[in-house]
Amino acid sequence: MKKINKILISLIFFCLILFVGIYIFIPKNNTNNLMINLIGKTKEDAIDFANKNKLNLEIKEENNAFEINKIFKQSIEVDSKINENDNLIIYVSKGINYEELKVDESGNVPIMMYHGIHNITDNKYTGGNVDKDGYQRTTEAFKKDLEFYYNSGYRMVRLNDYVNGIIDVEAGYSPIIITFDDGLSNNIKVTGLDENGNIIIDPNCAVGVLESFKQKYPDYNVTATFFVNGGLFNQSEYNKKILNWLVDNGYDIGNHSYSHADFTTISKEKSVQEIGSIYNLLDKYIPGKYVNIVALPFGSPYDKSHSNFNSILKGVYNDKEYNTIATLRVGWEAEYSPFNKNFDKTFLKRIRAYDNNGKEFDIEMNFKILESNRYISDGDKNTITIPKDKEDKINNLFNLNVNTY
Repeated sequence: MKKINKILISLIFFCLILFVGIYIFIPKNNTNNLMINLIGKTKEDAIDFANKNKLNLEIKEENNAFEINKIFKQSIEVDSKINENDNLIIYVSKGINYEELKVDESGNVPIMMYHGIHNITDNKYTGGNVDKDGYQRTTEAFKKDLEFYYNSGYRMVRLNDYVNGIIDVEAGYSPIIITFDDGLSNNIKVTGLDENGNIIIDPNCAVGVLESFKQKYPDYNVTATFFVNGGLFNQSEYNKKILNWLVDNGYDIGNHSYSHADFTTISKEKSVQEIGSIYNLLDKYIPGKYVNIVALPFGSPYDKSHSNFNSILKGVYNDKEYNTIATLRVGWEAEYSPFNKNFDKTFLKRIRAYDNNGKEFDIEMNFKILESNRYISDGDKNTITIPKDKEDKINNLFNLNVNTY
């Protein structure tokens, strides 16, 4: 009996040693660890968390309306799984000196109008223009445009956010909106499918350039709105894949009428058909994922009092009702802040993205004008901050907090 007990005790002891050895020597991983919410905490809290979980921590201090020395943004989403050597970036508020940054959220916002992006180098027109009037642009010029906007302190926002009064731009910077008309194949040119059936995008088309810019500047919210006609992007075999890829990767799709109609020359019934058929087409491919915004073909009907304008805003086509929240003109200069009392989202101006030696409202001329009247963000999308002497410019349609200095 004693011998059996000794054997049993030895066996238990052996199992205990084996368990401890396995626990000590088998590699651990952090796949069950989750990211915590660091917003509102200090950088010391972040350092402690990063050390505990063996994360690579980068700390960025920026002007922001959030409480000074507190974290206001983190790169890893809360409750995401984290592993050793993951990169974590935290953003710590330095507070804001409104006067120093010249914050003015009553200022103007550039909505850039592009059409085609052509990968050619022998264009014979001014600057990066491919055609006489500058509606078509070279790939190289488009790349330079994006660099110019970035280096001039502009940060992209979605058109749909802008018309709804959501300007999420870091303090001291200005919003800019990128739009494309006509749904040309060189906006997003598909060269084939990969082994998983995903579209392969030409790096020299508009989206290819935007995606490379997204990789180059991870802090840049790269986005654009593409306005399509009945041919969509003229690559019918890829219609569904293209549209879904765009909305899944931070881009928006809008309405440019079915046949690029001139609304000054057609009937009310035809106007409804032109707008309604595009909304119905987008409902087929990306239901609930497109924006109810129309880029007016040729800028027509040029005047909101025109009899066809209301048919662009609302109507019923093939038993489906549509409501357009905003329209875009073929304009010439920057548009008002969504908080400015002169803001009218149903008839918005755009800047033609072309070169004309600093004349006739080309890119150079417009951005010189914007030096004195641009929208400059306070870094808080829930607050409108303006100099005290500009209080009379504000019409707070979106019921945000108003801050003056």
